[in-house]
Amino acid sequence: MSRPRPVRVSAWPRLTRRGGALVAVGVLLLAVSLWFDLRDVMLLAFVGIAMPLAAAVFVLVRTPRLAVTRTFAPPVVPAGGWTRVSLVVKNRGRRTFDGAHWRDTTPDGIQAPPEAILPGIGPYESVLPSGDDTVRLEYRVRMPRRGVPSIGPLRVAVFDPFGLARIDRDVGTGHELVVTPRVTVLDAALGSAASIDGVVHGLQRRTHPNSDELIAREYRYGDPLRRVHWAATARRGELMVREEEQRGDPEARLLLDTTLSGRPRVASLRREHDDTPHFGYELGIELAASIGVHLLERGFRVRLTQVADPERGVTTGSAYDGGYRMPGGDRTLLEDLARLEEPARTIAHAGTESGASEGRPRAREARAPGFAVLVDPDEQEARNLVALRSSLEPAIAFAVEGVSRRVLDELEEADWRIIRLRRSADIGEAWAGITAAARRSGTLDASSDDEPGGEVGDGR
Repeated sequence: MSRPRPVRVSAWPRLTRRGGALVAVGVLLLAVSLWFDLRDVMLLAFVGIAMPLAAAVFVLVRTPRLAVTRTFAPPVVPAGGWTRVSLVVKNRGRRTFDGAHWRDTTPDGIQAPPEAILPGIGPYESVLPSGDDTVRLEYRVRMPRRGVPSIGPLRVAVFDPFGLARIDRDVGTGHELVVTPRVTVLDAALGSAASIDGVVHGLQRRTHPNSDELIAREYRYGDPLRRVHWAATARRGELMVREEEQRGDPEARLLLDTTLSGRPRVASLRREHDDTPHFGYELGIELAASIGVHLLERGFRVRLTQVADPERGVTTGSAYDGGYRMPGGDRTLLEDLARLEEPARTIAHAGTESGASEGRPRAREARAPGFAVLVDPDEQEARNLVALRSSLEPAIAFAVEGVSRRVLDELEEADWRIIRLRRSADIGEAWAGITAAARRSGTLDASSDDEPGGEVGDGR
């Protein structure tokens, strides 16, 4: 966790109800004493006015010396989940600190815990510490949406002994909590390593018709039966499996629309001052997270790139820019998507050259499955996807509500399968529709070399 910082004043001192009532009584007594010339009452009036002012000065100069550390359990939580926040508050001063209240500050949209009494903390123990100078606090908080919100700093309300004035001071710093997108469990029939093996081998046979790809070795415990080389088994009299399939994991492309460049300029400028999350953008990230985790769990190496620039990763500085792999790739993918910020305005993106260069498959390169998540693309991004079509098989584009009809028509002409999506609850059904269409078209048949056909769900 980050190193604690000194206490900061977040506001000027203010009077409590008791202090405000005492000032009101003092002013009333002062008026009565001046009207009736009652000097004894005037003394009480000055006392009533002066005490709250003295209390405000007292809380202003009373600066607590506190150190705060904050931990989360778990440190990474899915959207809509709960996490436990544990605080350790240590007194660095030479005097006992008591009579204060505390609450942790949270961003808008996250319900903060109510203000509570801070237990008394003894003076700092530099020799033979017994723990009296430390207090532990704990609360639970629900994270409604994905992102990396900052929890903290700790806000301590300091009171005077008579409870006439208070001042709020910020102690320590905030700490980031990673809130990952929700993940929908998808149908395992499409996207399994077994289903892609047939497509990859069929492409390799067409590319290398004279090559002997069935290099066999002895069966080892744990080898899947789908890799059994039956011809070599019959010749050798012992179980043999294909060695060449150990060369690497199959790859899948996942393209995410991150720019919202298809929005009208007026809507773009309006959203610059709107803090509410873009529904379609969040739905697209949730869909990308569900597909990515599903493919990773089934042995794929997933490349997550932008629709605007297919050669550039969605996140910068990630250790998985070259592709996410298991083990650990699913966790890193979700954390990278959690840190993805919604664009505030329409931004410039790569031209046709980047998409076209990416879309030309090399002569001996097998086509990989491609999944595009479209939120609000423009025509340039559609042309990037058209250029990629020849290197992807199958090529499926999920379009949230609001995508331009012109963009979808251009993709349909390039033989992209379009699937519309309106809400999170439809993700599983849309994926199941892909599975059914793949079975009908023969994509799941390891011996089929035909192109997948047919539409899925409400795709066009």
